[in-house]
Amino acid sequence: MFNSKLPDVGVSIFSQMSELANQFSALNLSQGFPEFDTPNFLKSQITHYVQNGFNQYSPSSGVPKLQQQIANLVQNKYATELNADKQITITSGATEALFVAIQAAVRPNDEVIVFDPAYDSYKPAIELAGGRSVHIALNAPDFTIDWHKVEQKITKKTRAIIINTPHNPSAKIFTHHDILKLKRLVGTYNLYVISDEVYEHITFDEQLHLSVLRDHELLAKSFVISSFGKTFHCTGWKMGYCIAPDDLSGEFRKIHQYVTFSSFTPAQHALADMLEQQGDHVDRLSDFYQQKRNLLIRHLHGSRFTILPSQGTYFLLLDYSDVSDLKDIEFCHWLVEQAGVAAIPLSVFYQTPPGDKVIRLCFAKNDETLKEAAHILCQL
Repeated sequence: MFNSKLPDVGVSIFSQMSELANQFSALNLSQGFPEFDTPNFLKSQITHYVQNGFNQYSPSSGVPKLQQQIANLVQNKYATELNADKQITITSGATEALFVAIQAAVRPNDEVIVFDPAYDSYKPAIELAGGRSVHIALNAPDFTIDWHKVEQKITKKTRAIIINTPHNPSAKIFTHHDILKLKRLVGTYNLYVISDEVYEHITFDEQLHLSVLRDHELLAKSFVISSFGKTFHCTGWKMGYCIAPDDLSGEFRKIHQYVTFSSFTPAQHALADMLEQQGDHVDRLSDFYQQKRNLLIRHLHGSRFTILPSQGTYFLLLDYSDVSDLKDIEFCHWLVEQAGVAAIPLSVFYQTPPGDKVIRLCFAKNDETLKEAAHILCQL
């Protein structure tokens, strides 16, 4: 019998729910991918580069023009100057960047603090590095961090803290208080930070994304992960990047070269052009998704669901306590099979689920899809 390194890992809930959505011809508001297409300019540029011979390996750390365009974006958004060549590494999606950052930072028997509910790739990557994830639940129902509890969980084995802002699945964003508390712990206990910021350009109600990139002291101890797939509606391209100081980037690249070596060359050139020539797409992203969030909330008005605040990302949490007594996984199966709407149960994001009756909807969908799904949910 094969001795698995990840004996507790099966098919992800995201794949399961998307498969059920297809099976029952349901509206898929579960898996977090846009229903609409990537911008036409970006599609035309990738076609151009494919047809003109840009189809071989790129430099392992990335196409220089794309690295520089990312540095320009960071300077514009966060007033931080980067060395594009030494501090920015292009990866095959943010998930690869997260995996490589964790492998670079975590050693056997190290502990890594993870906040639940958490994205499902963190824990397996930590375990594959020989470490142990220490899970701390965010305070419900507002999903705030108890920083006193975090400090109590720090031991001599604690190596790193993984943060995620804007946060999937809660749609919560970090505050100045959170940044100050994190910064103190990092300095006091000599910790590293793996900052998952894949939804960095999607915040609502004029709230600022407080990136680790804004703070030079924090950045000196951090791997910051970003996603082109989330920003440019092209999740299937699997394009992301990691920003880190020179020394950490060097360690990151040692591992990256043996995971993917380099990422999709035509897409890198196309993305560089997109950032250079149509960078205003990034600036419009928050308004674009805020309109969709507001549309979904408006059409859910009058339903028996309790709508939780969404400060960023393209997710909305609903409390269904007044709709059903089923546990959340059972409720999501019933919802897709009987009502025709696919959602994600919040419990799958926890090591120890609190038992709340909460589901996650993705509103990166066409307006008609959101209206139709809300109409169905209002009938429950």
